Amino acid sequence: MAMTDTQFHLLADEMFQAIDEAIENAIDEQDADIDIDASGNVLQLEFEDRSKIVINKQEPLHQIWVATKEGGYHFSFVDGKWLDERNGGEFMPFVIAAITQQGGIELSI
Repeated sequence: MAMTDTQFHLLADEMFQAIDEAIENAIDEQDADIDIDASGNVLQLEFEDRSKIVINKQEPLHQIWVATKEGGYHFSFVDGKWLDERNGGEFMPFVIAAITQQGGIELSI
């Protein structure tokens, strides 16, 4: 059964919310320097060195796209998990690693 737009947004919003809460905790606990800008379908994270990670919902494709210093990644919801189209890696571990690599911040989600 194909995912509806509503289901897509609910699932993607859960991920965005989890990331936002984990970053807020990291800011409090680690005195992390990271700016969060959540606007519409985009969650933008800016680090102390001015580099960014941009996570956005691609509604027509029912995908979450992530842009880091290392490149762009597309995640699709498959069998209950958000998986990278290219390497099959899971979304949340990837995002946690990217934030640690780019911003030096340890997240627990």
